[in-house]
Amino acid sequence: MKKALITGVTGQDGSYLAEFLLHKGYEVHGIKRRSSSFNTGRVDSIYTDLHEHNKRFFLHFGDLSDTSSLWTLLYDIRPDEVYNLAAQSHVRVSFDIPESTGDITGMGALRLLEGLRKTGVKARFYQASSSEMFGSTAPPQNETTLFHPRSPYACAKLFAHTMTVNYRESYNMFAVSGILFNHESPRRGETFVTRKIARAVAHIKAGLQEKLYLGNLDAKRDWGFAKEYVEAMWMMLQQEAPADYVIGTGETHSVRDYVEAAFGHVNLDWTRYVDFDGRYNRPAEVDALQADPDKAREQLGWRHQTGFSELVRLMVDAEIDAIERQRAGVLPAAVYNA
Repeated sequence: MKKALITGVTGQDGSYLAEFLLHKGYEVHGIKRRSSSFNTGRVDSIYTDLHEHNKRFFLHFGDLSDTSSLWTLLYDIRPDEVYNLAAQSHVRVSFDIPESTGDITGMGALRLLEGLRKTGVKARFYQASSSEMFGSTAPPQNETTLFHPRSPYACAKLFAHTMTVNYRESYNMFAVSGILFNHESPRRGETFVTRKIARAVAHIKAGLQEKLYLGNLDAKRDWGFAKEYVEAMWMMLQQEAPADYVIGTGETHSVRDYVEAAFGHVNLDWTRYVDFDGRYNRPAEVDALQADPDKAREQLGWRHQTGFSELVRLMVDAEIDAIERQRAGVLPAAVYNA
């Protein structure tokens, strides 16, 4: 039985990846930060009591800022695969806490890579890189496109990305980066724009909210379904040789397109409910990101299945369903079961 270690397992991607690997027959270990409040909602459906037999999913306390906890877990678990998905991943927030973002998102990856080298654990390593690294470089973007990061988050991701390349080339490690373009789901954090919009649409339709405040509506992104993207992560670690891959749909849509589709799905005129708030604008904007995923299609055989319109409907419907279930007293406020 293969063992996998996932940082950020309680997040959107981590929870989908844990489910995927368990289905593949893996023993899955996830790292979670200590918190005084429960933050395991996305993985509660796969978590079982420690005393149960045949348990294959384990949670461990750790933090990407704590070298000793990371190295100890690597040595004790001795995973076959390591997926580094943890990060301070909110781009706008990274301008407010740049040092913390750099430490967790950038240095965290280095601590894991050096931990693998020092402990001698022969695990294949996956680094969650980001399309934000391309920044202001004109689309479409692929594996050879120049990087021009426009936020502390993107700069930190670029550091982690280039360190992954460096360890691969310097120490002959099987270390790869997946440069994933925006990938969304009902498990997305509520402060991210797609989930924020979907949630607002459902609440406005139900009479629970009056207005939605957004920043730049003209920013264009390549949006896909996160549940499909975690399979690409796994595929990268199954190849004969390590390489980096761009993962995306190859299509681009603006935030305004998403708003129109989301409100249109419930037959509402979005212009009546959406107002501008400049506080949501970034100091340095990224105008357009669009993947050129040809390499992943040809070498991995990976293709997205869920289109933009279907993704929007899926997210809005999940929020509507959550409200209906909550009113019936059968589901908490959070949407994690989609």
